[in-house]
Parts: sequence; C-alpha cells; structure tokens
Amino acid sequence: MAVTEDLVVFVRDALARGQTRAQIVEVLRKAGWTNEQTRAALASYADVEFPVPVPRARPYLSAREAFMYLVLFGTLYISVFSLGSLLFDLINVAFPDPADSTNFPGGSEYVRASIRWAVSALIVAFPVFAYTSWVTSKAIQLDPTKRASKIRRWLTYWTLFVASGALIGDVTTLVYNVLGGEATLRFLLKVLVVGIIAGTAFTYYLRDLRADEVETR
Repeated sequence: MAVTEDLVVFVRDALARGQTRAQIVEVLRKAGWTNEQTRAALASYADVEFPVPVPRARPYLSAREAFMYLVLFGTLYISVFSLGSLLFDLINVAFPDPADSTNFPGGSEYVRASIRWAVSALIVAFPVFAYTSWVTSKAIQLDPTKRASKIRRWLTYWTLFVASGALIGDVTTLVYNVLGGEATLRFLLKVLVVGIIAGTAFTYYLRDLRADEVETR
C-alpha cells in the first residue's frame, strides 16, 4: 500500500496537536498501517521545534537530473558488460577449449576483435561513469533531499534486480554443471567472474538504498 493523502493529513494534524512521533507510530500501528507507510508519512514533516508542523522540502525531477542518472546507470551497464566480456575472452585465451570454434584457424581474429571492442568500451564508458557518479554524489552531499529522487530509486532497484538475477543464474549454472560432472577450470573461472561482478554491484547498491532509509528516518 502507498502512503495516502489521508495518512499525511492525519500525521500533520497529530503533530499540530502536540502528539509525539512515537505516539503517532504506535496508534498507526494499531490501526493497521505498516512501519514503512508510517515512516514515510512522518518523513513528510521536519523534526524541528515549531508551533505547527513544518513540511520537508520535496525533491523534484528535473530534465538534467534524469539525464545524469540515465547516463550514470547506462555507462555502468556498458562498463560491467565490457569487463565481463574482456575477462571471459582472457579466460578463453588462457584455457582454450578444443571444441570451441574460435580455437581453430581464423578464430583467434574473432577473439582479438572481441578483446579490442571490450577494451575500447571500457576506455570510453568507465571514465564517464566515474565522472557522473562523482557529480551526482557531490550533489547529494550538498542537498541530501536528492536521495529521494524517484528516477534514482527506480534505476537503483532495477540494477539490484538485474544483479540478483545474474547471481541466481550464476549459482544455478554452477550447480547444474557440477551435478553433471562438467565443472572445468575454464567454466569455474567464468562463474567466479560473473559472481564477483554481480555480487559487487548488488552489495554496493543495496548499501546505498539502506543509507537512503537511514537518511530519511
């Protein structure tokens, strides 16, 4: 359930009548509202001493903000995919598979082209990602309300979804091949690459979301 206007108005009126936040949380809990809904409604008003409830400043979505976050997450995906592709190619070179067509005459050119493309993408995309990440982080430090940016939240949750899907698929593939007796060193290294990349992204953005929750309490 989303936070309704009735809940926000109730919180405003309760604060105006001198009720403490703890009392409001308790009565709303008894009325069936969830902790998340109650916390979100209370977060609409600043915890400051004043005769009437003071609404918090709400972030608005500007075209510039949307552009920055789309570039940030877009270059993140490109960088992650290119890094994974590069590491896979290096593993293929170090541990060639006789059944792989790229090991036969003409196949080496395909591998070289793949490595060259992955390196090129990293050289271009990663510096853009690092710069936009620095710019957005600095903007949040100057104005903490930007943490509540909707497009930032949506893209962060989407990244968590993709990373968790990759981890689940990675572990499933590992178990499947182990049960089938096909867990070669080449395969295990590729599983490790996917696990490290996806796990790092998942952990980082999960901690980022938890920091958002602490900030908005």
